[in-house]
Amino acid sequence: MEAIKNFDAMIEHLSSRGTRKKVAVVWAADGSTQHAVQRALECGFIEAIFVGCRQEIEALEEFKPLAQHISFVDTDDRDEAAALGVSLVREGKADILMKGLINTDNLLHAVLNKETGILPRGNVMTHVTTAQIPGYDRLLFFTDPAVIPYPTHEQRIKQVSYISDLCHSMGIEEPKISLIHCTEKVGEKFFPFTVGYKEIVKMAQDGEFGKCIVDGPLDLKTSCCWASMQTKGIDSPIHGEADAAIFPDIEAGNVFYKTITLFAKAATAGMLQGTIAPVVVPSRADSTECKFYSLAVAAML
Repeated sequence: MEAIKNFDAMIEHLSSRGTRKKVAVVWAADGSTQHAVQRALECGFIEAIFVGCRQEIEALEEFKPLAQHISFVDTDDRDEAAALGVSLVREGKADILMKGLINTDNLLHAVLNKETGILPRGNVMTHVTTAQIPGYDRLLFFTDPAVIPYPTHEQRIKQVSYISDLCHSMGIEEPKISLIHCTEKVGEKFFPFTVGYKEIVKMAQDGEFGKCIVDGPLDLKTSCCWASMQTKGIDSPIHGEADAAIFPDIEAGNVFYKTITLFAKAATAGMLQGTIAPVVVPSRADSTECKFYSLAVAAML
């Protein structure tokens, strides 16, 4: 499998694969979720299990030709829909969980339930974004703009592991993963988290994340621009070709996310990793395109 470098190539790959992932769609009462699921059904890479909202879905003409790939779990309550969707994943009846028109907190309450949820003991739930940024010659994966405020060293190790797995699923044989800081120097006094970067780099060299290259601290520009790395005289195996970036905290990750989508018009996809199956948790205001690409990335994983 060749490395997938843009969303069009990803959709083409999924459509040609001939297999469909089962997606539990929780409370698909909004048009953007409905249209994203419809498009994924038409592209042939998912089967949809709508949890709740049967009447709304059955009333839509565009879903009628796709009926053979659609099923329903009935409920009139959003919180019950969240619990039922999580149960489908837990029981192996769904491969992906997707949020519709329901508050993220309500869905995560079911996801994180210690008795009936889908976050295994010892795992860390983190948000990973996949971005197609105009001018960059590959997809860029990064974490975490939405869930973990200030990752601990142990949580950061998990983030590297998850994002390495995601890169491998996208056909990237040896992903280059950059540990982001504002400079390439360890700053123990003001930025103590950078001290742990050395251990993570060593773990990667020892093969603990599969075949990948991890380096840091590096700033984002040198991570993604070879000319900048040369100008600054930085010797790094990332070579200005980062496939993934691990941001130090939610503020850095979130500002980067908002910046590339607003000013660079980047296309993005997002999901939660660490759970036993990918959880697609777009904002209620996210576009159909974002939700569709998020489903597609989850189907790749």
